[in-house]
Amino acid sequence: MIVFEFLLNALAIGITFLYGSMGETITEKAGHLNLGIPGIMSVGSACGCAVLNVLCRDGCPVHPVLIVILALLATLAGGALMGLLYSFLAVSLRSNQNVTGLAMTIFGVGLAKFIFAKLEVDGVFYTRSTKYFRFPFANTTSSLQYIGILVFLGIALAIVSSVVLSRTRVGLHLRAVGESPATADAAGINVTKYKYIATIIGSAIAALGGLFYIVDFQGSQEAYLTVEAMGWLSVALVIFSTWRPYVSIFGSFVFGVLYILGSYLPSFGLKVDMATSNLIKTLPYVVTIIVLIITSIRNRPENQPPASLGVSYFREDR
Repeated sequence: MIVFEFLLNALAIGITFLYGSMGETITEKAGHLNLGIPGIMSVGSACGCAVLNVLCRDGCPVHPVLIVILALLATLAGGALMGLLYSFLAVSLRSNQNVTGLAMTIFGVGLAKFIFAKLEVDGVFYTRSTKYFRFPFANTTSSLQYIGILVFLGIALAIVSSVVLSRTRVGLHLRAVGESPATADAAGINVTKYKYIATIIGSAIAALGGLFYIVDFQGSQEAYLTVEAMGWLSVALVIFSTWRPYVSIFGSFVFGVLYILGSYLPSFGLKVDMATSNLIKTLPYVVTIIVLIITSIRNRPENQPPASLGVSYFREDR
């Protein structure tokens, strides 16, 4: 039974990484290295929770379906606006992508903490909506309660993203922009449009990971303090999954297992102290480094990042 609970928890927390890595993968396919994912997830979750705080102030009088939909739309909007800001800086102003991404994380995390601090002053009501997001297992007492709407949505989006990227003309154009924007431009593809749209959509999807982690998985008002760490693991998962959204489904589960393993070792009869438990949480990063080394040695084109990743495109240099 404890093994079943462990696996369900691993799957659930892995969905946080899945959303973040999926959004970053779509962004990187356009040639953008967006290290602002932790900040985007933080801002997206803050926007969603702010809407939920209003809707649930008087005991969630609004219909549960509408509550979930409005929260998702607010989260998507928050992530999309952050993606638009990143695109403006990296595409239109041609700023350094690494610096821009890190600045977005610092700004996003700070803004989210400010918003959540304001919500705490007004009263925390967004956790009242947790049961709606955990449908259809909200009334169970086991870890099955975490396998709700956003879990199924995340897996579905990963599958759809994989199909779009690998089987459609839009995906072909997007991959062409990421590999060689000059060649794509010469072929008549609007490079700027694809970079903007991919980054905005990717950021919006990544933001859902923050909302899921706070409202659904944790259901706690203190959870926003650790969203940033979840964001960095999401970026690492992109490398682990070798830029394939469908592989991220498996990879997110592996990351979930490794992340919570330290907390469950005592239940398996192994004694670990707090320091060891925290050290075990670094295993996803270690595994990512190993995967990066292996893929670099094997040097298969399908396992490598887009050729123009992190490089700003100047049409005048064609």
